[in-house]
Order: sequence, then structure tokens, then C-alpha cells
Amino acid sequence: MMPPIEHWFEQFGYFVLFIGLIVDFVLPFPAEPVMAYAGYLSYMGSMQWLYSVLVSFLGATVAITASYGIGYWAGMPFIKRYGKWLMLNPRRMDKVKQWFDRYGNKLLLISFFIPAGRQFSGYFAGIVRIPFRSFALYSYTSAFLWVVVYVGVGHLVGPHWKDVLHTVKSYAGLIALGGCLLVAAYMLIRRIRRLHRTGGNPSANGNIESEKTL
Repeated sequence: MMPPIEHWFEQFGYFVLFIGLIVDFVLPFPAEPVMAYAGYLSYMGSMQWLYSVLVSFLGATVAITASYGIGYWAGMPFIKRYGKWLMLNPRRMDKVKQWFDRYGNKLLLISFFIPAGRQFSGYFAGIVRIPFRSFALYSYTSAFLWVVVYVGVGHLVGPHWKDVLHTVKSYAGLIALGGCLLVAAYMLIRRIRRLHRTGGNPSANGNIESEKTL
């Protein structure tokens, strides 16, 4: 961690997280190390872990929502004309398009863990007119998981956060994907059990409940 950032935390505290996570979408910014350092400060008792998570999440969601809005209302012509100022270029946009073509909206669920994914996925989601409800569900979930992972690293390992950070960054995408698969598997198992109880008729459960009330 560079000394100036330590100084910024001493002077501005949580505000560094909020502004930093927004800046991360338009300029190179060490978002993960900053969040991990905030977690370390919570380990030391200088900051609150929950506040660090909430402020980081707010900054990330403000940024990703703004990028979605730009993509939605300005479209590809704006990106082609001004993309260089937003760290966007045709090659990167083509790569994101390939990801969307392959994985659909679910790509947003791990977008914050993909290198450059969080910066570009919002613009592209807006350009292809993904409904805002779907965009928010997947992107905000990804942002929350991302923030919890990196602030949590600093809080859990304390002084060793620098040593652990590189490993976490290398495998964070796989960790997030594994967590999402576990949640999906749990929901699928619940649905299968529900269908089994109702004999394969999803409406049967509602009928049973109606009969109980009569």
C-alpha cells in the first residue's frame, strides 16, 4: 500500500472508499488493495467492517448504475466516440460481447471478479437493453460479493493482508462462481423436492394450502 493512500484514509476515512470505487470505473485505481486495507483498518479497530462494506458497495453500485445508464441512453455511437476516455476500446468491447453471447445475463453475476469486467459490463448491458431489474439483480449481487470478499480479507487476516491479497485475486472469480453454483444447486434441489411432494404439479401445493384453510 502506497503511503499517500494510508494518508488519505487517515484524513478522509470512508470517503476514500466511496470515491475510490467510483473512480475505479473511469481511471486506473487499486480498488481491491484499498478495500483490503480498509478491512485491515477494521481489524485494527480504526474503522468499522460493516461500514466499510456498505460504503464500498454504495460506491460500486453508483458507478455500475451510471455506466449502465450511459450505455442505455447513449448507445454504441457514444462508446465509439468517447470510449477511450472511459478505458473502453473496440477490442475490449468485442471481448465483453463474446462473454455476453456465451453466458447471457449471468455474466453480470461474476462481472466484478473478471479483469476489466466490472468497468465494461455495465455499459454493454445498457447498450443491449438488458432490463434494469435483471441488471440490478445480477450486478448488485456481484458488487456485494466482491466487496465482502476483499474487505473481509483484510479484516480476517489482519497484518498478512498483502500476502493473501494476490492469492485471493487469482482465485476470486472461481470462488464467486463456486458460490453462485452452490446457491443455484440449493434452489434447484428445493424445487425438485417441492415438485416431488406435489406429484410434479406446481399448482398442487397451492391447492393443498387452500384446502387446509377451508
